[in-house]
Amino acid sequence: MSSKQVPPLELWGGIECTVNRVGEQYFDQLDRNGHNTRIEDLDQFSALGITTIRYPILWERIAPNGLAQADWSWADERLSYLDTIGLRPIVGLVHHGSGPRHTSLIDPAFPEKLAEYAGAVAQRYPWVSHYTPVNEPLTTARFSGLYGHWYPHGQDDATFVRTLLNQCRATVLSMQAIRQINPQAQLVQTEDLGKTFSTPLLAYQAEFENDRHWLSLDLLCGHVDPSHPLWRYLRQSGAEESELLWFQANPCPPDIVGINRYVCGDRFIDERIDRYPERTRGGNGKHQYADVEAVWVCADGIYDHATLLKEAWERYQRPLAITEAHLGCTREEQLRWLKEIWQVAQGLQAEGVAMRAVTVWSLLGTYDWNSLVTRADDFYEPGVFDVRSPVPRSTAIATMLKSLAQGQEYTHPLLDLPGWWQRSQRLLYPPVSYAKNLGGWADTAPAETLATPMMRRTKGAKTTIASTPPLVITGATGTLGQAFARICEIRGIPYYLLSRQEMDITKPATVTSVLDELQPWAVVNASGYVRVDDAEREPYLCRRINADGAAILADACAQRSLGLINFSSDLVFDGAHKQPYLESDGVSPLNVYGHSKAAAERWVLHHHPCALVIRTSAFFGPWDEHNFLTIALRTLRAGNVFMAAEDAIVSPTYVPDLVNASLDLLIDGECGLWHLANPGAIAWSELARWTAQLAGLDVSSVQSCSTKTLALAAPRPAYSVLGSERGILLPDLSQAIERYLEECHQL
Repeated sequence: MSSKQVPPLELWGGIECTVNRVGEQYFDQLDRNGHNTRIEDLDQFSALGITTIRYPILWERIAPNGLAQADWSWADERLSYLDTIGLRPIVGLVHHGSGPRHTSLIDPAFPEKLAEYAGAVAQRYPWVSHYTPVNEPLTTARFSGLYGHWYPHGQDDATFVRTLLNQCRATVLSMQAIRQINPQAQLVQTEDLGKTFSTPLLAYQAEFENDRHWLSLDLLCGHVDPSHPLWRYLRQSGAEESELLWFQANPCPPDIVGINRYVCGDRFIDERIDRYPERTRGGNGKHQYADVEAVWVCADGIYDHATLLKEAWERYQRPLAITEAHLGCTREEQLRWLKEIWQVAQGLQAEGVAMRAVTVWSLLGTYDWNSLVTRADDFYEPGVFDVRSPVPRSTAIATMLKSLAQGQEYTHPLLDLPGWWQRSQRLLYPPVSYAKNLGGWADTAPAETLATPMMRRTKGAKTTIASTPPLVITGATGTLGQAFARICEIRGIPYYLLSRQEMDITKPATVTSVLDELQPWAVVNASGYVRVDDAEREPYLCRRINADGAAILADACAQRSLGLINFSSDLVFDGAHKQPYLESDGVSPLNVYGHSKAAAERWVLHHHPCALVIRTSAFFGPWDEHNFLTIALRTLRAGNVFMAAEDAIVSPTYVPDLVNASLDLLIDGECGLWHLANPGAIAWSELARWTAQLAGLDVSSVQSCSTKTLALAAPRPAYSVLGSERGILLPDLSQAIERYLEECHQL
């Protein structure tokens, strides 16, 4: 095919739709992300400009009690609407599942049962042209038959081989049944092709695992015969010669080989187990070794995407697509990952590799994949949309997709910086590097070039401005400013942390001069007058810093089209409510500090309507000595009594959660008022007791008192809990306190 005939690289989308079984419990992502009841999501997906969507018509959901009792209403509605809006579905039938309760991956009749369902789907929707009967059969076989994570929880080679053969046979039979209805139907076979690397001693094990990662595709293509490197292994693990040769007699090569690419898909195995946590240790009966994600130990980074795709192309000579590209991380890292995958796919297509598409996975995010969906912890990772809002909220990834779909380049100041998987700070274990001249992996020092230089400006020291526009953070001596700087270091976001001496936001000329010099892409105003009681006797100073200064900064940012975050407080409310305050509730502050923050909200949004004004409450964190919880624990550890109010109900906010969510919203381009607090309403005294108990301290030394007893100069609302009508982005308070204590313990 000449270069002029190469079709443009397509942009596909996909919904994380896993229905997996753990014991007797099914975990259904479509229920958890809400798509099960929101057909209007499809309009939002179509508006992205994607041409195709991997869409679940899953066996367990449609016919859990057999085909005779199948309920097709959901599938009828969804597939009809996809056809109406011109969004082509790749229909999935089993996605990391094991089928309804009347079967399983080790059921000898599983293949025929799935094929019967596949035929029914094709009969009902004869126009559907693309199918993935079984998603990632090899990965599912490992998790269900070898590692014991999912049903039927096997942990041996025999169960692994049986689950794999059943899924692959089910795929062949399903496509045969489908093609009896639609002879032109195409198989899009997905698989996670992570590579395994090792020390020289374990090279034999790495070779075995790298041969194994092709096995599902080799079976479907009819490539498994007595000359195959895993033939002996398969036979020894219970596979009959006849059932292996059946695939040769019934080849079903994918029309499109779909490769699912994840940053932690590559592995490194090392017999030096003392280098790694106990949870990583295992073995093969011959050697004991640790099995860890390669990204945490290999200084060279993860296996090159282009090389992996070329290997698949050369092995099968079939069109390729990236059928899952997702990174559960902060927003800028998600953007960086997608850009990297997209550019690699474009480059390979230009070289003559038949790359068809890149699929942006997890349009609605994912739940609990940090535990491999073996628990229901409500650990959510946003995707193209964030479902924690009343209506799925578009993130910056959606903006990027629309640009790519229109053939335009998406730009963002953070996009061209290295992702965390490219930075040396990621290395958790003694680093190794692939040394070709040594024929294996060798210990090495981390490459300094992988580090992202952070830009800092502090009193008495001025660094050279790098080419990447920085984030300017005010409040260098404050808890919030310090936290933003620390988290920017972790996230690879260049920044300048400025003290009041370096940029006094109450002086317009100074603000103008500094912004013109530093040329930031956004500003975080983490400075302010924070002494609530002192503000009662210094009202003019409090108002000047919190309100006048914020307005001056907002006006300067608006003139330069810079993003801006300004922080407000729950103290803008009077406490008359009995339920959490929402963004649209009217303000009525009781004290000078609250009045200054209420004025700042009005003035900032007046001068800069696209500013992000974040109300938060009573934040606590592991990195400062002056927050309520840290003081409480220090007092109790010293054997002293700690007094806390029992009649003031608040929603405490964990600073790392606050900062990370604020940065994500800034990158997403969100505007206006947002409430960010860890969900949970609690009195100060109960908060101290709860945290003390979790920390193993004597809670009897926490004494409750009334707010009046504390003789505070500034009146406080009795109830200032923050809720949100825009989205609950922070995890529950209980989780936040546990992570606070864990982080404090590690410091």
